[in-house]
Amino acid sequence: MEKSPALKGRVRISGAKNAALPILAACLLGTEDIYLEEVPELQDVHIMCDLLESLGSTVEKLGKGKLKINSAGLHEYRTPFELMSKMRASFLVMGPLLARLGKTENSLPGGCSIGARPIDYHLKGFRALGAHIQEDIGNITASCDRLKGDKIYLDFPSVGATENIMMAAVLAEGETVIENAAKEPEIVDLSNFLRKLGAKVTGAGTSTIRIDGVEKLGGARHAIIPDRIEAGTFMVAAAITGGDVLVENVITNHIKPVIAKLKESGCEIIEEGENIRVKAAPIPKTFDIKTLPYPGFPTDMQAQFMAYMTQCEGSNVTIETVFENRFMHVDEFKKMGADIKIDGRSAVVVGPKHLTGTAVKASDLRAGAALILVGLVAEGKTVIRDIYHIDRGYEDIEEKFRGLGANVYRIEREEEDV
Repeated sequence: MEKSPALKGRVRISGAKNAALPILAACLLGTEDIYLEEVPELQDVHIMCDLLESLGSTVEKLGKGKLKINSAGLHEYRTPFELMSKMRASFLVMGPLLARLGKTENSLPGGCSIGARPIDYHLKGFRALGAHIQEDIGNITASCDRLKGDKIYLDFPSVGATENIMMAAVLAEGETVIENAAKEPEIVDLSNFLRKLGAKVTGAGTSTIRIDGVEKLGGARHAIIPDRIEAGTFMVAAAITGGDVLVENVITNHIKPVIAKLKESGCEIIEEGENIRVKAAPIPKTFDIKTLPYPGFPTDMQAQFMAYMTQCEGSNVTIETVFENRFMHVDEFKKMGADIKIDGRSAVVVGPKHLTGTAVKASDLRAGAALILVGLVAEGKTVIRDIYHIDRGYEDIEEKFRGLGANVYRIEREEEDV
């Protein structure tokens, strides 16, 4: 990747990875054909589809972004270690398996190393619903005759725990109430999907979700919501390069904090229905961010905005409150000339700085996307290694960037010399 001109043009946002994965897991609950559209073609999605098939579901690809799934023949409650170890979201099959089969055996999930994401909240919810949990080293077994509804308070509004408990509770006997639930748009999308299958779920998007258990769920057709983090990434790409980009297929209500911070930096944001146009600021102004659970500023956009801060006037402060290990991209930025000082969970970025391309490494998914953004404005050639992280969350990312005029391309390993 070499320094790119100001990005211009239009880019269409894919379906949301973080909505697709729980909805794919929820397909285990259905007993009839399920048709999904706007499914992003990502490595994590492929792993989840393989996982469903290993449990007895049939998964058929009908075209780009379209899947037909049938879980009527679900029979296996043990999840393969080789699949569970590749992706954290694989743990989301535990709730559906417990609800459908009354038993599930899982190894601990893998994923990005961005900090502690304990599964305790998930297990607390399952126990409240009547499951017996047995924990061995690296392995968890849960079993029950039939789950029974209960009131569950989450100590932290965990997205994964909220989703897993929702999916377990839809077939439980009686009413389940989840208090201090996560409010993310992906929770709402999962709820909408479950309701199409025949579940009785209300309150998604608020801190209290109510589920009345039903005997069985059927089939449905559902389109995955657009990926708000991919949308935010391309919006920041327009801003950092001094560009003018129309981002298509966006739900603007889902990215209000991103819009607010880009405006604060001097960008012009024009909302046009399901599209957002970003016109970069002539001289980006200083701004601060503090990550919080939704509807606060998303932790998944922190690294991309820190990349933008390297080109903004003055001292810009980032405070990370969600994950304690999410500044791993800072050392890579500094290799390119960024001026960043870290103090605990705070980082001060002084800009604007002239950046120089070099060899860097993606430590996680969003850090990888942020390195692309820094590479767009760095002088010379930037080589990003470990891009499998990026492929976990962004569909056709180099093609989309090239469509906007960026000098981004994929290379083979032996060519990766700077």
